[in-house]
Amino acid sequence: MARYELLNNVAHKDLRVATGFGAQFGDDVGMLPAFPSEYAELQREYPIFFRKDADGQWASVALLGFEQRENLYLRDGRWNAAYLPGAAAKGPFLIGFQEQRIDGELCREPVIHVDLDHPRVRMGEGEAVFLPQGGHSPYLEHVAGVLRGIRDGVAFGAAMLAAFDALGLIQPVTLAVDLDERHRVDVAGLYSIDREALAALDGPALARLNQAGYLEGAYLVLASLHNVRRLMAEKQRRLREQDAAMPRADA
Repeated sequence: MARYELLNNVAHKDLRVATGFGAQFGDDVGMLPAFPSEYAELQREYPIFFRKDADGQWASVALLGFEQRENLYLRDGRWNAAYLPGAAAKGPFLIGFQEQRIDGELCREPVIHVDLDHPRVRMGEGEAVFLPQGGHSPYLEHVAGVLRGIRDGVAFGAAMLAAFDALGLIQPVTLAVDLDERHRVDVAGLYSIDREALAALDGPALARLNQAGYLEGAYLVLASLHNVRRLMAEKQRRLREQDAAMPRADA
């Protein structure tokens, strides 16, 4: 269970964060939240889909594998992609809000919180969060940038997906793949952009999407779908490795 505290350089002066990768850090997941602020980077290496959350709201995800606990980018302690999704790069941190009085006005200011029960949190090894003099370490500055991107992407993404839905651009995706004679994968609950519906939009609708900054997102999602083939190839390679490692019946 998470145990969040407001990050500060006194109580957490010795805090360190493990930055390796593995199931022990919670990296064995089949998908991660994706944010429009990182679509351009994600679409080069990950398939981007939409899903409905528990409250029935649309959200976008980067698909990492075909099973709930399968991350096909994770291997031998490495994350095999040039870009690490923000939901993974943020580690044990998240943005919260704190009420502060600024010029007599009560405002909600974004602040960084840390989950002290996160498996990446360390006290004697890993990346330092604060410098010896108390300033932010380069690692924390990087995380702060990631968190800003996530914060900006959450509100923008909700409005963008609502606009797509209102125009009938979101369609269910059937991801059923025969990997070989014995293995088949089925991933349910995924949605994407309806290419034909997008092409059929009239000029004013396209102009509204473009002016809001949403049109690029639609095309980036469509462009990302070629990465499903990359996941299939990696899954097939791992299945061959498993088969080769199994003892033969006639041995």
